[in-house]
Amino acid sequence: MKQEGAILVVDDNPDILIAVKLLLKQYYQTVITTDNPFDIEKLLKEQQIEVILLDMNFNHDAISGQEGFYWLKKIISQDPAVVVVLMTAYSDITLAVEAIKAGAADFIAKPWKNEQLLGAVAAAFSHAKDKQRVNKLTRQTQGLNQALSNQKFEFLGQSPAMQTVFNTIEKAAQTDANILLTGESGTGKELAAHAIHMASNRSAHPFIGLDMGSLAESLFESELFGHKKGAFTDAKEDRVGHFELAHGGTLFLDELANLPAHQQATLLAALQNRQVTPVGSVKTIDVDIRLISATNENLPQAVLDNRFRQDLLYRINTIEIRLPPLRERVEDIPLLTEYYLDYFNQKYKRALSIAASDLELLCRYAWPGNVRELAHSIERAVILSDSEYVDIRAVIPADACEQASTKISNLAAEHNNSYDTFDLEILEQRAVRAALKFHQGNVTQAAKALGLTRGAMYRRLEKYGL
Repeated sequence: MKQEGAILVVDDNPDILIAVKLLLKQYYQTVITTDNPFDIEKLLKEQQIEVILLDMNFNHDAISGQEGFYWLKKIISQDPAVVVVLMTAYSDITLAVEAIKAGAADFIAKPWKNEQLLGAVAAAFSHAKDKQRVNKLTRQTQGLNQALSNQKFEFLGQSPAMQTVFNTIEKAAQTDANILLTGESGTGKELAAHAIHMASNRSAHPFIGLDMGSLAESLFESELFGHKKGAFTDAKEDRVGHFELAHGGTLFLDELANLPAHQQATLLAALQNRQVTPVGSVKTIDVDIRLISATNENLPQAVLDNRFRQDLLYRINTIEIRLPPLRERVEDIPLLTEYYLDYFNQKYKRALSIAASDLELLCRYAWPGNVRELAHSIERAVILSDSEYVDIRAVIPADACEQASTKISNLAAEHNNSYDTFDLEILEQRAVRAALKFHQGNVTQAAKALGLTRGAMYRRLEKYGL
C-alpha cells in the first residue's frame, strides 16, 4: 500500500525528474515534479507537502550550491513543517555539513542508488510526521492553556427540578450523543456542559467552549477550524481551531441561535463529515468531538421563522436538557448563596456572613438574571459591605427589596392573625405561605404537607403571586 502524503521534486534536469517520479510513485501516493524553483511557493500554498527533494544547483550557479541554500531558507520560512532533502552532483563533506546546519534533513549525491534514495525519503517522511505532531501539540497546548485559564463555578442544586436535570445528565453523559442545553440566560448552561463532560468517558480530554454570540462573522471559520500563517492579513502564525483543540473531548458552542444561515450550513457540514479544513489550507483534519450546544432561544420556533436550519437542529439535539430558572428552584437559593458567599470571601479575603432576614429577602426576590445574577449580587455585596454581614439591600434593586420585605411582613402578620377570618381563599393563601415558610421554600415538601400535588401547589403559587 502506498504511503499517504506528497513529495515535491525540484530539479532542472527533466531526465532526473522522470526517473525520480517513476521510482517514488511505486511507494508514495503523490509525487509532484517541477524544473523551476520559483514554483515552490505556489505549490506549497496549493498542496500539503511533507517532503521536498531539492537540487542545489540550477542555471547560473553550477557548482557552489548557493541556489539550493537560498531555496532551502525560503521553504523553511514558508512552512517549517516541510522536510527538505538536498541533491547535487558536486558533493563534498563540507557542503553536506553546511546543508544540515542550514536546516536540511539529509544530503544525497547524484547519481544515487535507488535503495539510498528510498531510505532517505522514508526517513524524511518519518521526520515530517514527527514535526507535524510536535507542532500540533505545541499549538494545542497554547490553545488549551488559554481555554482552561477561566475559573469555573460548581454546578449545584438540591431541588426536585435540579435532581431531574442531574438524572438526565447522568444518563446522557455516558453516550456520545449531541446534547442541546436550553433555558433562560444565566441558568447555568455552561456549568451543565462542564458537568456532562466530567461525567463522560471523555473527561480526561479537553473541554473547549466558544461563545458564538460574541464571535465576529469574519472570524467564524478561523475560530472553529483554525488558519494557516498568511491566510489573511492578521494571520501572523498558524492557529488551531476549536474543533481541533477539542479532539477526543467535548466542544461546547454557546448561544448557537445567533449564527447566520450560511455559517449554520458550514457548521453542519463539519459536524456531518467530522472533518475541518483550516483557513488557507488544502488539507482536511479529522476530528473526534462530543458536541454540546446551548441557547436561550426557542429553536423550533426559529426553524418555523426560517431563522435556523431544521437539519442542524436535528443534528445538535439528540438529547435536550432544559435548565430551570431560579424562580422554579427557590429551594436552591440558600445553598447557592452559601456557596458563592464562601467563594467570594476567599477571593477577596473577607469573612462575611449573611443575616437570616437577608437570606429570606434573597428567597423572595424574582431573580430575572437567574443564578448568574445571584452570583454577581453576592460578589458585589462582599466587596461593598463594611460590617461583618453582607448588605444584600445594597445590591438588589430597592423596589425589589421593598416588595420582598412586604411579602415577609405580610406572611408574619398572617401567621399571627390566623383566626381573624373564615374566608376559605384567604385561609388557603395563609396555609400555603405558612407551609412554604416552615419548609424553607421547599415546594415539594410544602405541597406534601398541604396534601397537594406539585402541579396543584404551583397553580396556587401563581394564583397568590408567591
